[in-house]
Amino acid sequence: MSSDPEFDGVSPLTEAKKSRVLMVGAGGIGCELLKNLVLTGFGETHIVDLDTIDLSNLNRQFLFRQEHIKKSKALVATEAAQKFNPNVKIVPYHANIKDPQFNIEWFSSFRIVFNALDNLEARRHVNKMCLAADVPLIESGTTGFNGQVQVIKKGVTACYDCTAKETPKSFPVCTIRSTPSQPIHCIVWGKSYLLNEIFGTSEDESAFDHTTDADDAKEIEELKRESEALRSIRQSVGTPEFSEALFQKVFNTDIVRLRSMEDMWKSRKPPEPLDYKALMEKASTLDKEAVVEDQQKVWTLEENLIVFNDSLDRLSKRVMESKAAGQDAVITFDKDDEDTLDFVAASANIRSTLFGIDRKSKFDIKQMAGNIIPAIATTNAIVAGLCVLEAFKVLKGQYSQAKEIFLTPFATQRLLGSDKSREPNPACPVCSSFQIRSLVDFSKATLNDFVEDFVKEELGYGEKEFAISTEVGIIYDPDETDNLEKKLSELGIKSDSFLTITDEDDELVNVVVALSESKEPLEDKPVKGIFSSEKKIEIPAKPKQPATETNGAASDSPPLVVSLTKPTDGVTPAKRSHPDSEEGIAKKVKTIAAGADEEGDIVIVDDAPLDAGGSGSGGAIVIDD
Repeated sequence: MSSDPEFDGVSPLTEAKKSRVLMVGAGGIGCELLKNLVLTGFGETHIVDLDTIDLSNLNRQFLFRQEHIKKSKALVATEAAQKFNPNVKIVPYHANIKDPQFNIEWFSSFRIVFNALDNLEARRHVNKMCLAADVPLIESGTTGFNGQVQVIKKGVTACYDCTAKETPKSFPVCTIRSTPSQPIHCIVWGKSYLLNEIFGTSEDESAFDHTTDADDAKEIEELKRESEALRSIRQSVGTPEFSEALFQKVFNTDIVRLRSMEDMWKSRKPPEPLDYKALMEKASTLDKEAVVEDQQKVWTLEENLIVFNDSLDRLSKRVMESKAAGQDAVITFDKDDEDTLDFVAASANIRSTLFGIDRKSKFDIKQMAGNIIPAIATTNAIVAGLCVLEAFKVLKGQYSQAKEIFLTPFATQRLLGSDKSREPNPACPVCSSFQIRSLVDFSKATLNDFVEDFVKEELGYGEKEFAISTEVGIIYDPDETDNLEKKLSELGIKSDSFLTITDEDDELVNVVVALSESKEPLEDKPVKGIFSSEKKIEIPAKPKQPATETNGAASDSPPLVVSLTKPTDGVTPAKRSHPDSEEGIAKKVKTIAAGADEEGDIVIVDDAPLDAGGSGSGGAIVIDD
């Protein structure tokens, strides 16, 4: 019997016909899932995917054909699936789910969201948006023969981030920066170091192991100086001399310095520096378009230079356009972004040539940098079917019957293993927070308005000490008040940004505020909460730590609810220190790392356990010696 009387006696198929659902990702799982949604009769399905169809997709993404290569996955999938059931509505978006148009209000218009994604960052983003919009999410993924389906409902089940993901493998910094010996070392150098230094947010520290830094103090100091020099070159992005300056720096000057360290090359061949002008003369007769389009071929050194320069031109243009529009000019690696993939592939191959390492094709580098492993069409089909079966429970409000299902064909027991949905993790950094929304007039609202009118008055913090942070770092605490008179827009905060309020006394859970731009001028104050004014806001207290085990048992106390309008007992805990150093703030902005086993052949390149049909995260790939 349904747990929600509204659906008692109503067929889930009837509810499906009235439902408006969102599917994020149109790859391996997405093609199967879209077919299921359409044939089941879901009334309106919206699809978001930024990728285009590649030859390698055709063996498992059955909605696509040879003539569809280079076309939008979302658009082609819509056209193909519509023929299965002309009576349903399909709305495609060839776009990134993180684009501003897909805001919280938009997410809240859906009955269910289905994740058929292939990377950790996008999964976490959709998880966060569904929690903020209070929309149920059905998360799914496959890795080879293995698969998983999970129902996520705010406050009822565990969210995607309730379970810690596998820590990515890191490399000794000197191996990546000074003594690479495998193709993966050069790929990580291009992806996690060079791309970030020139177009991203400095060095991706999570990709590098610094445990031996003390033993290589002199070399580490030299590497720091190299990074500083790169940052100065970064200032010349968009100028005619940019490409040559970058090439000469990383493939000539830095290599000459490495060769001068004779002790480093006693047992190995030293790298050979390259001269930009001499190499360009040899490459002058090449057809740039033909070279860039050939992903299966292992490019020659000259062809890699052509791709290197061409990708730099494309990336530089994007940076200049972003700056001209007053937007963030930071670019990060995405295996489906041809510009960043070309840059990493060419950079890695040129570096491999210097160190006598075999070059790889762009196709192979995409697999290694994005951790693409072989996908199994049958696995995708099974997982997509399970997604719809779990969706029926969601439509009927039967979250108590929702399961976490695992497809494990090589297990000693059953093919499909299921377990009761886990409860939210009280220590989860995402869903354990108290989530709330607010309307903001960004043309007027200052940080002081947010602090005084919203946090202290509407949320009831009063005289309590608290800190406010964005995804980048802290913008306010009792000792950091310089930003108070600045507009939120001047601090890079815009519609659908998230601000986190942290209790300095460590008594209350963090409060995550999702900001939405007010469509009409706010009468009294430029920041206003979206909640009933009749109901007092109560922020939950942090749950108590489990009691010390006694006779093999431990007790957990349920979370308390503390009214912020009540006086305290006069005891003020010691104030926590803030990670206000550059190192501390950097920890707040982690990116997915790439990694590999230093001696062996098995390489873990990403830290997401499952992907959407072999299109990108989790698992292992084999690197040739």
